[in-house]
Amino acid sequence: MWWSVTVLSFLLNGVCEAGITSSFIRVAAPSIEIPKEDFPPPHGYNAPEQVHITQGDYTGNGVIVSWVTPVEKYPNFVTYWKADEKNGIKRNRVRSKITTYRYYNYSSGYIHHATINRLQYNTKYAYELGHGNGTRQFWFMTPPEIGPDVPYTFGLIGDLMKIDTYIGDLGQTHASKQTLDHYLATKKGQTVLFLGDFSYADVHPFHDNEKWDTYGRFVEKSNAYEPWIYTAGNHELDLAPEIGEYVLFKPYKHRYRVPFRASGSTSPLWYSIKRASAHIIVLSSYSAFEQELTKVNRSETPWLIVMMHSPMYNSNNYHFMEGETMRVVFEPWFVKYKVDLVLSGHVHSYERSERVSNIQYNITSGLSTPVKDPSAPVYITVGDGGNIEGIADSFTEHQPDYSAFREASFGHALLEIKNQTHAFYSWHRNQDNVAVSGDSIWFYNRHFYPKEESSSKG
Repeated sequence: MWWSVTVLSFLLNGVCEAGITSSFIRVAAPSIEIPKEDFPPPHGYNAPEQVHITQGDYTGNGVIVSWVTPVEKYPNFVTYWKADEKNGIKRNRVRSKITTYRYYNYSSGYIHHATINRLQYNTKYAYELGHGNGTRQFWFMTPPEIGPDVPYTFGLIGDLMKIDTYIGDLGQTHASKQTLDHYLATKKGQTVLFLGDFSYADVHPFHDNEKWDTYGRFVEKSNAYEPWIYTAGNHELDLAPEIGEYVLFKPYKHRYRVPFRASGSTSPLWYSIKRASAHIIVLSSYSAFEQELTKVNRSETPWLIVMMHSPMYNSNNYHFMEGETMRVVFEPWFVKYKVDLVLSGHVHSYERSERVSNIQYNITSGLSTPVKDPSAPVYITVGDGGNIEGIADSFTEHQPDYSAFREASFGHALLEIKNQTHAFYSWHRNQDNVAVSGDSIWFYNRHFYPKEESSSKG
């Protein structure tokens, strides 16, 4: 069931001294942007570029392959085969749907989207795009079959990009390159959960859409080989009436495809998927909302994860309280259905909450303070991918009770689901060795093992 709602917000209280505010503070100056010349197109005539993949259906049997050809529409197909088959004898081919768009004085290349269906679980596939000296080959691994005890690793990065990993608020800076390289060096992630803010084209004059092209080339080394699950952020809105651009999300919707219809959604801005032992619900902070929670079968997918761009709980002065309208509506549902984790970006720093809720408010009692709640999710803000706008280093002076750990630094995170009851979570700052955790905790599943997490203070 899908809902479009508008709600009045109210203030969060409860700001006594609580969790850990890390003393590590990265330089707060904006990150230095990488020149366009550092992201050249691939060699070869009409060579496919900006190759990226995402889940192509509700259950993980499909993959959407997307790419851009700069000169000609054709060839408009992807060829794929099982990677362990000798010489790829049994090859299959799927044609793409082609789209283009104009944005102010920019004209896109030919944008291709091809959906490969009926793939086998837990299988490595090779795929090929292009023709002649422009031919390029890649590969991907399908997820294991859905089940309650299936282990799987998601990565988390904010405002940057995304391997069953979450990456958000990435941009195209030296800091974001460091974050992506750091994440890839772990060799653990299987899918990226990307929490929005892709290219940051809108911070440049006339929303320079060439930034979308260079961004696509930048993340290709991850996104062409492992699926990213996308959340749209505020920098994808691209509303610019001053230059005659009135269509919201125009570049984003043309360039990125998600399997929204498979989950009953009416818009690519909100949808859900099942992958391994997780049921993932993607919400949009800037559009109508999805009510998917009643459909979740915890015996099949015990881990219930919600993704959105703007955080509901945030103790940074940057974007403070912006998630209130969504919190007021969704938080009672999150508690009722025992959501395990809510992942967000938007705020350019790192923060992890306690399991708290603020649903007891009513006009008679006047109560409006977050309280400890074992049925509530942990809220994680990972907007620290390395964006051009720099670090959000202005936390509230007193750390609220709901905040367990916070730090003004760039980094990425990993969520390693072990079975239906246990998952290990770790956050890694860019300045440390890959193996070093700046924050870590064992999460216990809210449905099957709602035990209090004992290491909730960093």
